Amino acid sequence: MDIVLATLNAKYIHSAFGLRYLLANLGPLRCRARLLEFDINQRPLDIAEALLAERPAIIGLGVYIWNVAQTTELVAILKRLQPDLTIILGGPEVSYETDQQLICHRADYIITGEADLTFAESCAALLAGRRPPTKVIPSPIPDFASLALPYNEYTNQDIAHRIVYVEASRGCPFSCEFCLSSLDIPVRQVETTRFLVQLQKLLDRGARHLKFVDRTFNLSLPTSQAILEFLLERHQPGHLYHFEIVPDRLPEQLKSIIAKFPPGALQFEVGIQTFNPEVASLISRRQNYRRLEENLAFLREHTSVHVHADLIFGLPGEGLESFAAGFDRLVRLGPEEIQVGILKRLRGTPIVRHDSEWGMIYSPLAPYEILQTRLISFEVLQQLRRFARYWDLVANSGNFVETTPLIWASAADMPAHAQGQESPFHSFLRFSDWLFAQVGRTDGIALFRLMELVFQFLTRVRGLPPHIVANCLWSDYRRGGRKDKPSFLCPHLPDGPLPPQATAAPSIPKRQARRTAVRPG
Repeated sequence: MDIVLATLNAKYIHSAFGLRYLLANLGPLRCRARLLEFDINQRPLDIAEALLAERPAIIGLGVYIWNVAQTTELVAILKRLQPDLTIILGGPEVSYETDQQLICHRADYIITGEADLTFAESCAALLAGRRPPTKVIPSPIPDFASLALPYNEYTNQDIAHRIVYVEASRGCPFSCEFCLSSLDIPVRQVETTRFLVQLQKLLDRGARHLKFVDRTFNLSLPTSQAILEFLLERHQPGHLYHFEIVPDRLPEQLKSIIAKFPPGALQFEVGIQTFNPEVASLISRRQNYRRLEENLAFLREHTSVHVHADLIFGLPGEGLESFAAGFDRLVRLGPEEIQVGILKRLRGTPIVRHDSEWGMIYSPLAPYEILQTRLISFEVLQQLRRFARYWDLVANSGNFVETTPLIWASAADMPAHAQGQESPFHSFLRFSDWLFAQVGRTDGIALFRLMELVFQFLTRVRGLPPHIVANCLWSDYRRGGRKDKPSFLCPHLPDGPLPPQATAAPSIPKRQARRTAVRPG
C-alpha cells in the first residue's frame, strides 16, 4: 500500500474513529491505502515490523495523550530503519505546541486540527512529487456537508468485537479551560437524515454498542430527539447507546423518550467536574446546579439510564474539603459510577493561565497530570490517585454494589440500605489509605483477595457486624453469576439452599449488568 494509516489504541476494543474519517475522505487514493490498528500494550518494534511489511511511501499516525510515548519510540524506529519513509502526524496531542515535542521533530509533517480533507490533499501532493511548503500544515475546519462519513470503514470484525464510534456533531459551545473541546468552535451538525441512514446501515450489519463522541449530545433538541426516537424504535436486547450530555439541559421532550428505554440500553456520561461555583467560574465553566441535581434525580428515579458522572480533582482554587463536599453531594445523587479524574494539562488548553496564582505544577510526561497546587500537596494528590483507582475497583466495578455503602454507614445495625451520616469521601479515603498499607499497590489485586480485604476492613477496622458484611459481600459475589462460597465468609453465612439471585441479561456490559440486576427498571 502507498499509504498506511495507523494508531495505538488504549485497548483492543477501541477503534480509531478519526483515522476512519481520513480513510473515507481519501477519494481516488482510497484504493491505495490501508488502516492498521494496534494498542499501547504492543511493542513498538513489532508495530514497526507490521507497518514496514506494507512497504508504504507514507505512514499517517494518530497521536493522542495515551499513546504519545509509544508513538514517539515507533517514529524513531521507523526513521532509523527507513529514512526516506514519509511520516505524517495528526491528532490532538500534536495539534498544539509542536515545536516543543520530540515526536514532531522526528516526523516529516504534522497536520494540526481536523485533518479529514487536508490529509488527502497532502498525500496527493507527496505521491505526485510535490512537497508541502511547511512542515506544520494547519487544517481549516471542514464543513460536514463536504465530508464522506466513515461508517463503511468499520469492518464486520470491528462491528463484532470493537466499540463503534459515531458522531452527530463536532465542537462545544462551552469554554471550560481544562478541555480541548472548548477550542472547537463553532458546533457543527451532520445533516440528521444523512446521519440516520448511516446509523441504520450499522444496525443492519449487527452493531450493538454505539458510542456517540459528541461533546454535548443534548445541545440541539431536534437532533437529539430525532436520534433517540430512531434508536428507541429499533432497539434490540443487547444494544447499548452511550452519550455525553450536558447535565443541566434535559427538557421534557427528551425526558419522556429517555424514560421509555429498557434497562441496559442507555449510558449517559455526565461531566460535572466541580460543585464549587467559585472554582467553576475560575475555569469558565457554566453550570446550573439546581437543574443538574433535578435532572440526575429524574434519571435515577424514573429511568433505567446508567449514569457515569465525572469529577476532577486538582482544579485551580479547589482544595481537599471543597472536593470532598462535592463528592459527597454527588454520592447522594446516586449515579451508578463516579469517575474521579485527576486534572491534566492538555496541550493548547488555557488552564495554564492559573499556574502562577495557584501554584499549579504538572508532570512533564503524558498524561501531564497535576502534581501539586497551592492548596494541595504532592502527598495528598498521591493519596487521591490511589483513592481514584480503588474507587474504580470497588465502587464503580459493579462487584460491590451492596457492600460499598457500608464503608460510610454509621449505624451498627445497618442496611436499609446503609443509611449513614458519615462522609462518603472521608470514609472511602480512610479505606483507601488502609488498603494501600496492606497491599502496597493499586493494580493486580484479584477480586477474591479484594473481597477478603474489604471484609477485614469493614469488620476489624470499622467494627461492623460480620454477618451483615458477609451477606452483602455474598450477594454482590453471586450477582456476577458465581456460586462458589468464599471460605472466609462461610462462618458468617446461613447454611441451606441458595435463595434466588437476580441477574441481568448477559448481553449487557458487565459493569452495567451487575447494577441492572438490583436496580428497578
